[in-house]
Amino acid sequence: MDIIQGIIIGIVQGLTEFLPVSSSAHLVFIQNILGVESSLAFDTFLHLGSLLAVLWFFRGDIIKMILSWISSIQDIIQGRFRQGLIDDPYKRLAWYVILATIPVAIVGVLFDDAVESLFAGALYVPAFFLFVTGTILYLSQRMTSGQINLKNIGPKESLFMGLGQACAVLPGLSRSGTTIAAGLVMGLDKEFAAKFSFILSIPAILGAFVLQLKDIGGAMDANFLPVILGFIAAFVAGYAAIKWMLELIQKRSLDIFAYYCWIVGIVVFMGSIAHIF
Repeated sequence: MDIIQGIIIGIVQGLTEFLPVSSSAHLVFIQNILGVESSLAFDTFLHLGSLLAVLWFFRGDIIKMILSWISSIQDIIQGRFRQGLIDDPYKRLAWYVILATIPVAIVGVLFDDAVESLFAGALYVPAFFLFVTGTILYLSQRMTSGQINLKNIGPKESLFMGLGQACAVLPGLSRSGTTIAAGLVMGLDKEFAAKFSFILSIPAILGAFVLQLKDIGGAMDANFLPVILGFIAAFVAGYAAIKWMLELIQKRSLDIFAYYCWIVGIVVFMGSIAHIF
């Protein structure tokens, strides 16, 4: 892998991690187009770039969540945990992110090998699930406009979004797409659904990064510069994608992403079946 290829793959990772178009599918597609085979070590740095992007963008909310979560531990000791959740929305948000992370953690532990085998398959697998992503996005936006936000989100809505994230371990199913769609189905306000989805990505990306941490040494020894520049590209593109997505979702529908997923999914699926790709 050369420097240009590393930067291109980093940009694709950063953008598609937070846009509802499936980073897993696009990484498979772009690596196939460029004729490169990305290692787990390189993927580790790409995940780190995406993780730092979302941490930096939501740094204010994250600091409040951490402080509120620590305070809620004190509430447990003092026997006022429930009241603390009522009084402080960031305490609720912190605990609901933990709750929503449980499904993907279970899937990751129990079905890791099965999921990996799907990534090793033909291109029609992620292409098919990319088409499914577009369908989920399109249908979820036809639900009644939701009013649930930071002030009144509950465990039911959080857990359902977590289940959506767990399903997104399948190659081609967008993590942000399925979680945002799950939030819309449960009645969340569009902007808050996107915000919760992005914050929910933090433990998921962090978990993937930790699992791949052992490969960092190999990445540094093999292709130092492409890896570092890919990491920087993933960070910058990820930050830009979050900012654009939050601005877009306030003013317009996400149908453009549904159409995109359908078109790319069909083209790649048919091309894979016909052995063009």
